[in-house]
Order: sequence, then C-alpha cells, then structure tokens
Amino acid sequence: MNRYSDTVKQEAIDLYKSGTPAAKVAESLSISRSTVYKWLKEQDNVSRNLTKSRLTRLENKVKRLNGIIQILQNVNCTVNSPLSEKLSALERLYGKYSVHILCEALKVPRGTFYNYILRNKRDNTWYSKRQEELRVKIQEIYDENNQIFGAAKITAVLKEQGYRTSEKTVRKLMRDMGLISIRQDAKSIYDKEQRKFRNHLNQQFSVSKPNEVWVSDVTYFRWKDKNIYICAIIDLYARVIVGYKVGLKNSTQLIKSTFKAAHELRHPTDSLIFHTDRGSNYRSKSFGDFLKSLKVTQSFSRAYLPYDNSVMESFFSSLKREELYRTKYRSEKELRTAIDNYILFYNEKRPHAKNGYKTPLRKETEYRERQK
Repeated sequence: MNRYSDTVKQEAIDLYKSGTPAAKVAESLSISRSTVYKWLKEQDNVSRNLTKSRLTRLENKVKRLNGIIQILQNVNCTVNSPLSEKLSALERLYGKYSVHILCEALKVPRGTFYNYILRNKRDNTWYSKRQEELRVKIQEIYDENNQIFGAAKITAVLKEQGYRTSEKTVRKLMRDMGLISIRQDAKSIYDKEQRKFRNHLNQQFSVSKPNEVWVSDVTYFRWKDKNIYICAIIDLYARVIVGYKVGLKNSTQLIKSTFKAAHELRHPTDSLIFHTDRGSNYRSKSFGDFLKSLKVTQSFSRAYLPYDNSVMESFFSSLKREELYRTKYRSEKELRTAIDNYILFYNEKRPHAKNGYKTPLRKETEYRERQK
C-alpha cells in the first residue's frame, strides 16, 4: 500500500522540475530522497511511453468526442429516436462535421446515411442551399485571386475557412459555373470567342441613366420533381428589375417574352445595350433577329467568365437565399406568388448598396425628377 498520496507525489515532481534539488524536495515534504528519485524515474518512464503517435491518437480522440458532444447538443433527437428523425437531424449538420462523427453520434450506419443524402439531394432544399453557398464562396475566392486559382487551391482555401468539401465537388461546381484557372491558352480562347460574340459591357456596371444597359440571365429552382425557370432583366442604372417571367422550360420563348414585356413597359428610346451570358437561348438566331428589329445592341460575356454578368448572379443569389431556400411551397402557384412578391420587395423596399442604400425605385424616381 502506498504511504503517500498522489497529491504529495505530484507536488514532489513539480518542485523538482521547477529547479528545487531532490534533497530540498525530500526535506520539505518529509520523505526520503530515494522515494523522490523513484517517483522521478516512474514519471520519466511514463513520458517516454507517451510517444508522438500516441499523443496524436489521444488528441484525435478528444477532438472526436468533443464533436460528438456538440452534435448531440445541436440535434432535437436521441440515439433511441426513429431512424427517419435521426437522418433528418444529421442532414442539417452535414458538411459541418465529418460523416464518421455524425453517424457515430446517433449510431446511424454510414452507408444508410450516404444513401439517404444521395437519394434525396435532387429534391432537397438544404442540399441546394449548401451548393449555392459553395458557389458564392468559390466565385469570391476565384475573383479575389485574379481568376488564377483552380479547384485544388480553392478547395484548400475553403477548408481553411471551415468549409467541409472535396476537390471533386469544387471542380464540378466550377465547371457548372464556367470558371477555369487562367492558363496559357486563355488568350487564344478569348480571341476566338471575341470575334464571334462581342462584349460591349466589359464589366462597366455603372451607367449614367436608365435604359442605357440592361442585363439578363435565367436560373432555376427545383420544386418537387421539376425545375422552375426564372428569367429576369435588370436595368443597370438603379438595379431595378424591369422584366421577369417564370416558366417550366428554359426556352428562347421564355427570354423573348420577358424582353418583350420589359420593352413595352419601359419604351427605351436611345440605343439600348442588352448584355447576357452565352446561353444558347440568348445566342439563338430568332432572338438575335428580334433584338435587331428593335435596334437593340446585343452584348455577351466572355467565355468562362460569369463575373462579366455578376449583377445577375448577385440578384439570383439574393432571391434564393432571402426567399426560395427559406420556404417550403405547398403549390407551384404559391411559389410563383412568392417570386412576384419578392421582386416587388426588391424594387420598392430593399435598399441596394450600389444605390447608396436607396431602393431601385427611389433612385430611378430621383433621376426622373431631376430631368423635369
């Protein structure tokens, strides 16, 4: 049986490590010098056994357990809840923690969780929201680094910022967004495309008056088992939405009817520039001929540079984050009404940074009052 408590033993070791000679340690604690040396030898053996790899394993274990505790604190179910409830709870934390820790926390087989995510991701609002969030961050990192970074470097930056993703996912999203790292043949691609589709805007998003430059694009929102396509047109002067249409097909008819409605509403009298990306609908001969009949100059973004139409990208991102991803729509009619209401809000009530935090409608009204 030990004559001395662990407290006395630790005190002796601490005193010796602080520079106190063993004789003084023994005298101050009323123990023999040989006992002090024995404790020091035992401590030294423990330290040698605690190898770097073992220390790393212990640190990883603590990190894993802390992660499990955090997960259990953030879910509204327990390990004994029905599987459907556990899967739904873990889905909301997917991307914030590793799948291993998520599944371990609620005792869900990893295969079951992966199947659940993959099976539902097409119709899953959360999945779409996370993809949109990654798109915004990818575009941000890409632009901040002069469009030089490829998928590997952008993935590294995302991970540094706390995003859990893979290079494969980033590369896929970049491909969908038309982003490529500037490389040696970038000039030849640019020259070839420039000859065919002229860019009259060249990222000059500030204009002096309404109806000088309009920009447009089409996006989609997945509702139940179908895509809902939204075509919108923005006047760059005050960032006001001058026309929009919602349809079930991403067709030339969708963009043509949107432009026609905007043109009839605004009656632009001066030479109007209409700028878009290089979507096949905007490049179609019938749409080009339609614009020529109205004496509208057509302008296109450069290949692989969606930033050339960043005003539209920003608007659609706001529409999705502030409205579409936040609501579960019970019917297509309810979804369309929500889009109508959001665009009304965007034009008349939402302050815009580029307008000095005035609403688009107010900035246009002030312009027209000055012209009287």
